[in-house]
Amino acid sequence: MEIFVSNETARLRAVVLGLPQSNGPVPTLEQTYDSKSYESVKNGVYPSQEDIIAEMDAFEKILRKYDVDVYRPRLVKDCNQIFARDVGFVIDDKIIVSNVIPDRQEEIDAYEDIYALIRYKQIYNLPEAVHVEGGDVIPFNDYIFVGQYAFSDYPQIKTARTNTLAIDYLRMIFPNKKIVPLNLRKSDTDPREGILHLDCTFMPVGKDMAIIYKPGFLNPRDADRLISLFGKDKVLELTQEEMYWMNSNIFSISPDVVVVEEHFTRLKEWLESKGMTVETVPYREISKMGGLLRCSTLPLRRDK
Repeated sequence: MEIFVSNETARLRAVVLGLPQSNGPVPTLEQTYDSKSYESVKNGVYPSQEDIIAEMDAFEKILRKYDVDVYRPRLVKDCNQIFARDVGFVIDDKIIVSNVIPDRQEEIDAYEDIYALIRYKQIYNLPEAVHVEGGDVIPFNDYIFVGQYAFSDYPQIKTARTNTLAIDYLRMIFPNKKIVPLNLRKSDTDPREGILHLDCTFMPVGKDMAIIYKPGFLNPRDADRLISLFGKDKVLELTQEEMYWMNSNIFSISPDVVVVEEHFTRLKEWLESKGMTVETVPYREISKMGGLLRCSTLPLRRDK
């Protein structure tokens, strides 16, 4: 299989979509590893298996509507396999296999059949000390934006998924890219205060636009730098409530077609005002587990 991804919006040809069929029992508070799941369990609103399946089926139908080849991992019984993005990510012609937290190692193993289709020289397994998940990595042509948490309490923060060693590693394997580290605000229990991954606070869209939640960055200058790169008139700044429902966690099929959650009214109107085709899907139940549309996908091939 040929793999290639250099940005978030080029025409999508092949993607891995996570699996919703055997999610296992509702976790305890201690078993959750993101603030949204923590809140859902605490409030008794963790989504049902039936709702998760229905929402992912609706997303898959849209992908197939645009003739995208959709791959699925091998089913692991009683394992949350929805969020394919964290298991690995493609940049240019390389696929990086993430070092996910130990609770999720079974997810990695379920991708063996997909990795078998890719030339082994294109597959990069990370050294044990390098921590990075795909939700923290956003390629943008010559740039790779990387969400990180570069502080001494990193080992104690469940929602800190990407460390500074990941920045060094990415610079080593992509020497011609501009690697931009961005420190994210973290909370293990409050989804209105903490940012799990970079794609929960920032996302390029269309040909040259972006969505951003400025308070998600620990350093305000990082947010200002991103806005300057795209241009203020081409950036939609999210409110805290929009960030909470993950309005930045959308998924582009092409520069002109984007999939968003059906409740994202202001975002949909903004995108359509920019001339884009906006496909909507119900995904609110899945959002209660800490991820949304981008989190559910691992793009394998986009047009160059």
